Amino acid sequence: MTVLTHNLDFVMYQALVFMICLIVLSGVKPWKMLLFFIPFLIAFISSASSMMLFGKGDTVWWEWGLFKVSEESFYRGLHLGFKGIAFASEGLLLVTTTSSVDLFYSLMQKLRLAPKYAYSFMASIRLLPMVWEEYVIRRQALKVRGVMPIRGLGGVVQRAGMYVVPLLAQSIRRAHRVAAAMEAKQFDGDRGRVRTYFYPSAYSRYDILIVLLLLAAAVTAYVAAGFMPWFGIGDVRFD
Repeated sequence: MTVLTHNLDFVMYQALVFMICLIVLSGVKPWKMLLFFIPFLIAFISSASSMMLFGKGDTVWWEWGLFKVSEESFYRGLHLGFKGIAFASEGLLLVTTTSSVDLFYSLMQKLRLAPKYAYSFMASIRLLPMVWEEYVIRRQALKVRGVMPIRGLGGVVQRAGMYVVPLLAQSIRRAHRVAAAMEAKQFDGDRGRVRTYFYPSAYSRYDILIVLLLLAAAVTAYVAAGFMPWFGIGDVRFD
């Protein structure tokens, strides 16, 4: 629904309602939630400003060189920014309330996702903390040895050689070992489709509840946009 929405008020209320759902239902501590809102703000400003400054429009408000702000581009920029916040809130709500193991087990059992893809995703998620730990260890080791990169553009290239290449090589080795282990356990091809599961996935009343909750959030945003519009613009495409 968020993708197909071109009503600015509807998108704005969607962003507001899903942010409220994220705050109330995620169970994340308030100070961590503030950290989540920092990327939200950055994404909103970057996406909205790019559309405002370089978008097309007939009613020009301000123009200087390559920059041109028109009425149409301004509202389209706000629309794009609010849509990004709505998507981010929905995604974070899923991430903070759903276990990755439960998610992929349900995809394998309910949607018949091939185990080789599901377990590959689960393995990659588990490998990310290892990569960060290796980065911290390597940085501390270089600091103990007194190796400090030079400043400027040359320092960027030097850091790439000191961190990126070793971490990438180690990640490739680890991924190859995981792939070999998965092939040995017959996760590849059609043989991996007929399997038993340690964690059975079943529908419950909570699935119905979350569907009703998301529908109620969308309906609330739609009703609020109809009764309390902030902008009063039906379609930001201005066709």
